Amino acid sequence: MCAICGCDHPHEHVHADGTRHSHAHAHAEHHHHEHVEVEARVLARNDAIAERNAAWLAARGVLAINLMGAPGCGKTSLLERTLKERAAGSLAVIEGDQATANDAVRIRAAGAAVVQVNTGTGCHLDASMVERSLRELAPSPGSVVVIENVGNLVCPALFRLGERRRVVVLSVTEGDDKPLKYPHMFRAADLVLISKMDLAPHVDFDVASAASNARLVNPGVAVLRLSAKTGSGLRDWTSWLERELEGLRDGAHRRVEGPGDAPRIER
Repeated sequence: MCAICGCDHPHEHVHADGTRHSHAHAHAEHHHHEHVEVEARVLARNDAIAERNAAWLAARGVLAINLMGAPGCGKTSLLERTLKERAAGSLAVIEGDQATANDAVRIRAAGAAVVQVNTGTGCHLDASMVERSLRELAPSPGSVVVIENVGNLVCPALFRLGERRRVVVLSVTEGDDKPLKYPHMFRAADLVLISKMDLAPHVDFDVASAASNARLVNPGVAVLRLSAKTGSGLRDWTSWLERELEGLRDGAHRRVEGPGDAPRIER
């Protein structure tokens, strides 16, 4: 059983003649409903903490971004370049990895406050991890907190952290069909960043097809292209962050002045 997702995974046998077949755990059917109930309780508990995080952030006017993507897609490089392009002190980071503080060291060297969270065997951050990290990080009012999630295109999509927006990074060194293969992740995204565009001429990746596939599973999702190495497209990304921060401030102002929905970013 997967300790994170609560799923029973069948064992596969490969015979001498090359044929394959799977044997599910004998008790899988018997315990199926129990596993579903446990998963529902875990997600409900996580969502309650996420709502608490969201309220804590909103009270301070802090914009929280959940940055997700596969290992090696360029999330940390993007943050390093973002820090270079933005005013010092305006952005802080929560770094999620199974092990090491390598990425936190890079982010700290780029000039940002950072808290490292190591999940061990865990394949995602959860709201309680973020809650503790926010207290330690103590972001300044009106700032941006980027939560760099564990590299994974499955489980992070299931767990809300209290973020205002979710951003998925898809690099040109991956397949342009990733949005179709991992629809839950891309369906959860408010923004898709196609990264490592400097490598696009050298790899078999159809940028237009990737954007189209993202919109097949998430119609209207915003898609930006950029390169952390060259800086191409970085201004579009930082402008998006600035608009989101303005939207958060405007929404807070309207809550004080009277009812109304928070502004939506044009897609």
